[in-house]
Amino acid sequence: MADSDAALNTPTDLKDNAAKTVAQALNGILADSYALYLKTKNFHWHVSGPHFRDYHLMLDDQAAQILGTTDAIAERVRKTGNTTLRSIGDIARRQTIEDNDKDFVKPEDMLAELRQDNLKLVERLREAKDIVDEAKDNATSGVLDDWTDEAEERAWFLFEASRKS
Repeated sequence: MADSDAALNTPTDLKDNAAKTVAQALNGILADSYALYLKTKNFHWHVSGPHFRDYHLMLDDQAAQILGTTDAIAERVRKTGNTTLRSIGDIARRQTIEDNDKDFVKPEDMLAELRQDNLKLVERLREAKDIVDEAKDNATSGVLDDWTDEAEERAWFLFEASRKS
Protein backbone atom coordinates (compact mmCIF):
# COMPACT_ATOMS: atom_id res chain seq x y z
CA MET A 1 0.00 0.00 0.00
CA ALA A 2 1.42 3.42 -0.96
CA ASP A 3 1.96 5.99 1.80
CA SER A 4 -0.83 8.14 0.38
CA ASP A 5 -3.23 5.18 0.50
CA ALA A 6 -2.19 4.36 4.07
CA ALA A 7 -2.89 7.94 5.13
CA LEU A 8 -6.58 7.44 4.21
CA ASN A 9 -6.86 3.89 5.55
CA THR A 10 -9.78 4.07 7.98
CA PRO A 11 -10.13 1.03 10.27
CA THR A 12 -13.26 -1.05 9.71
CA ASP A 13 -14.42 -4.49 10.74
CA LEU A 14 -15.84 -5.14 7.26
CA LYS A 15 -13.85 -7.60 5.17
CA ASP A 16 -11.79 -5.88 2.44
CA ASN A 17 -13.78 -7.22 -0.52
CA ALA A 18 -17.11 -6.47 1.15
CA ALA A 19 -15.99 -2.95 2.06
CA LYS A 20 -14.84 -2.30 -1.52
CA THR A 21 -18.16 -3.57 -2.90
CA VAL A 22 -20.10 -1.37 -0.46
CA ALA A 23 -17.94 1.63 -1.43
CA GLN A 24 -18.49 1.00 -5.15
CA ALA A 25 -22.25 0.86 -4.65
CA LEU A 26 -22.25 4.02 -2.52
CA ASN A 27 -19.99 5.92 -4.92
CA GLY A 28 -22.42 5.08 -7.73
CA ILE A 29 -25.30 6.40 -5.64
CA LEU A 30 -23.27 9.49 -4.82
CA ALA A 31 -22.55 10.13 -8.51
CA ASP A 32 -26.24 9.74 -9.35
CA SER A 33 -27.18 11.99 -6.43
CA TYR A 34 -24.96 14.77 -7.77
CA ALA A 35 -26.31 14.27 -11.31
CA LEU A 36 -29.89 14.37 -10.00
CA TYR A 37 -29.14 17.39 -7.83
CA LEU A 38 -27.76 19.39 -10.74
CA LYS A 39 -30.60 18.37 -13.06
CA THR A 40 -33.16 19.32 -10.41
CA LYS A 41 -31.49 22.72 -9.95
CA ASN A 42 -31.32 23.17 -13.73
CA PHE A 43 -35.06 22.58 -13.99
CA HIS A 44 -35.66 24.79 -10.93
CA TRP A 45 -33.79 27.63 -12.65
CA HIS A 46 -35.45 27.13 -16.04
CA VAL A 47 -39.04 26.17 -15.24
CA SER A 48 -41.70 28.43 -16.75
CA GLY A 49 -45.43 28.61 -17.17
CA PRO A 50 -48.57 28.99 -15.08
CA HIS A 51 -47.32 26.69 -12.28
CA PHE A 52 -43.93 28.40 -12.13
CA ARG A 53 -44.00 29.29 -8.45
CA ASP A 54 -45.18 25.87 -7.24
CA TYR A 55 -42.72 23.94 -9.41
CA HIS A 56 -39.87 26.36 -8.72
CA LEU A 57 -40.28 25.97 -4.95
CA MET A 58 -40.83 22.20 -5.06
CA LEU A 59 -37.74 21.64 -7.20
CA ASP A 60 -35.65 23.83 -4.91
CA ASP A 61 -36.81 21.81 -1.87
CA GLN A 62 -36.06 18.55 -3.64
CA ALA A 63 -32.62 19.72 -4.76
CA ALA A 64 -31.76 20.73 -1.20
CA GLN A 65 -32.85 17.32 0.08
CA ILE A 66 -30.73 15.51 -2.53
CA LEU A 67 -27.68 17.66 -1.80
CA GLY A 68 -28.23 17.04 1.89
CA THR A 69 -27.61 13.31 1.42
CA THR A 70 -24.32 13.66 -0.43
CA ASP A 71 -22.10 14.29 2.57
CA ALA A 72 -23.60 11.37 4.48
CA ILE A 73 -23.10 9.06 1.49
CA ALA A 74 -19.46 10.11 1.10
CA GLU A 75 -18.83 9.74 4.82
CA ARG A 76 -20.27 6.20 4.79
CA VAL A 77 -17.74 5.35 2.07
CA ARG A 78 -14.91 6.74 4.19
CA LYS A 79 -16.16 4.88 7.28
CA THR A 80 -15.82 1.62 5.34
CA GLY A 81 -12.12 2.36 4.82
CA ASN A 82 -12.42 3.48 1.20
CA THR A 83 -12.18 6.69 -0.78
CA THR A 84 -14.99 8.51 -2.49
CA LEU A 85 -15.54 10.75 -5.50
CA ARG A 86 -12.92 13.36 -6.22
CA SER A 87 -14.13 15.34 -9.22
CA ILE A 88 -16.85 16.14 -11.75
CA GLY A 89 -15.09 13.73 -14.10
CA ASP A 90 -15.33 10.99 -11.48
CA ILE A 91 -19.05 11.69 -11.17
CA ALA A 92 -19.48 11.56 -14.96
CA ARG A 93 -17.73 8.17 -15.17
CA ARG A 94 -20.02 6.64 -12.53
CA GLN A 95 -23.42 8.28 -13.03
CA THR A 96 -26.31 6.39 -14.60
CA ILE A 97 -28.76 9.30 -14.45
CA GLU A 98 -28.46 11.13 -17.74
CA ASP A 99 -27.85 14.87 -17.96
CA ASN A 100 -30.32 17.16 -19.72
CA ASP A 101 -28.61 20.00 -21.59
CA LYS A 102 -31.60 21.06 -23.70
CA ASP A 103 -32.21 24.77 -24.12
CA PHE A 104 -35.90 24.37 -23.27
CA VAL A 105 -37.85 21.62 -21.53
CA LYS A 106 -41.60 21.84 -20.99
CA PRO A 107 -42.53 21.84 -17.30
CA GLU A 108 -44.53 18.60 -17.61
CA ASP A 109 -41.51 16.94 -19.25
CA MET A 110 -39.26 18.20 -16.45
CA LEU A 111 -41.48 16.63 -13.81
CA ALA A 112 -41.75 13.34 -15.71
CA GLU A 113 -37.99 13.13 -16.26
CA LEU A 114 -37.18 13.90 -12.63
CA ARG A 115 -39.76 11.36 -11.48
CA GLN A 116 -38.12 8.66 -13.59
CA ASP A 117 -34.67 9.70 -12.39
CA ASN A 118 -35.75 9.48 -8.74
CA LEU A 119 -37.20 6.03 -9.40
CA LYS A 120 -33.91 5.03 -11.05
CA LEU A 121 -32.13 6.19 -7.92
CA VAL A 122 -34.53 4.08 -5.84
CA GLU A 123 -33.51 1.04 -7.92
CA ARG A 124 -29.85 1.76 -7.27
CA LEU A 125 -30.54 2.23 -3.56
CA ARG A 126 -32.33 -1.13 -3.40
CA GLU A 127 -29.42 -2.84 -5.19
CA ALA A 128 -27.03 -1.26 -2.69
CA LYS A 129 -29.24 -2.47 0.17
CA ASP A 130 -28.66 -6.07 -0.91
CA ILE A 131 -24.90 -5.45 -1.14
CA VAL A 132 -24.58 -3.82 2.28
CA ASP A 133 -26.80 -6.41 3.94
CA GLU A 134 -24.61 -9.17 2.53
CA ALA A 135 -21.55 -7.31 3.87
CA LYS A 136 -23.28 -7.00 7.28
CA ASP A 137 -22.90 -3.22 7.12
CA ASN A 138 -25.85 -2.44 9.39
CA ALA A 139 -25.22 1.30 9.60
CA THR A 140 -25.27 1.77 5.82
CA SER A 141 -28.29 -0.51 5.55
CA GLY A 142 -30.26 1.72 7.92
CA VAL A 143 -29.52 4.99 6.13
CA LEU A 144 -30.25 3.42 2.75
CA ASP A 145 -33.83 2.92 3.98
CA ASP A 146 -34.11 6.64 4.74
CA TRP A 147 -32.63 7.69 1.39
CA THR A 148 -34.96 5.29 -0.43
CA ASP A 149 -37.97 6.75 1.37
CA GLU A 150 -36.89 10.30 0.45
CA ALA A 151 -36.42 9.41 -3.24
CA GLU A 152 -39.79 7.65 -3.32
CA GLU A 153 -41.41 10.72 -1.79
CA ARG A 154 -39.83 13.01 -4.38
CA ALA A 155 -41.10 10.73 -7.17
CA TRP A 156 -44.58 10.79 -5.62
CA PHE A 157 -44.63 14.59 -5.36
CA LEU A 158 -43.46 14.92 -8.96
CA PHE A 159 -46.17 12.50 -10.07
CA GLU A 160 -48.91 14.30 -8.15
CA ALA A 161 -47.75 17.74 -9.35
CA SER A 162 -47.91 16.56 -12.96
CA ARG A 163 -51.42 15.10 -12.81
CA LYS A 164 -54.10 16.72 -14.90
CA SER A 165 -57.29 17.46 -12.96
